[in-house]
Amino acid sequence: METPTWPRVPSSEAAVARMLLLSWVLLQVARTSGTTEVVVAYNLTWKSTNFKTILEWEPKPINHVYTVQISPRLGNWKSKCFYTTDTECDLTDEIGNDVNQTYQARVLSYPADATDYSGEPPFTNSPEFTPYVETKLGRPTIQSFKQVGTKLNVTIRDTRTLVRRNGTFLSLRDVFGKNLIYTLYYWKASSTGKKTAKTDTNEFLIDVDEGQSYCFSVQAAIPSRKANQRSPESPIECTSHEKEVLLIIVIVVLVVLILTIILSVTLYKCRKVHARQSGKESSPLNAA
Repeated sequence: METPTWPRVPSSEAAVARMLLLSWVLLQVARTSGTTEVVVAYNLTWKSTNFKTILEWEPKPINHVYTVQISPRLGNWKSKCFYTTDTECDLTDEIGNDVNQTYQARVLSYPADATDYSGEPPFTNSPEFTPYVETKLGRPTIQSFKQVGTKLNVTIRDTRTLVRRNGTFLSLRDVFGKNLIYTLYYWKASSTGKKTAKTDTNEFLIDVDEGQSYCFSVQAAIPSRKANQRSPESPIECTSHEKEVLLIIVIVVLVVLILTIILSVTLYKCRKVHARQSGKESSPLNAA
């Protein structure tokens, strides 16, 4: 019986096949053990108050870093916050030159050794953002207040922003003009019934009852907006009629006390002079 013969693979072809198989195995091992997949950012959110504008996103990076780019509509992309491990980027400087423009941002993800990265990084686009209509109004600050008789004067401090015009930083009033409205809520300190007054300036001058203390707070608003119309209310401030009366009493007491001291010193000096003169008149030399 003859032994069957099998076709033999040339030794050179077998060696090449083994090398290709080994290379493929090593490549798979390198892919699974040597690198990790870059994570794409998500949940991109604009946070903006009085035009202070920050872009936030997730997740916290582990083996990767981020770079943020921002662009006005139909404009060029500008990179910010290069290769950062943070999950937020302050973009106030980029929106401050034109708050009426609509902006879009994107977050690019890079491997941790991003300086040597030459590929096209994955990225996620943010929603569009128009600062003028979307930035939130911060809580207003009361600069001063004074109640004199039947008048209450309240002045609101004009909040400064990082919005620039011709190199100068503008206030909220400079940016919004008459569109910015302040509402004053005021009530007697002994009552809960509130009244309101509105102004498109930073000054209130309202009529009140003489001799009564009043409490009040202020709220900013832009009625023309569809959203983010109102700010939080300012902290409550109160006038104090009792303190004014007490101050007047203290001043009167001090004046009376000073006059009493002056009168006492004057009388003492007069008595001393009179006593000296009386002593001279009754001395033996004068009698002789």
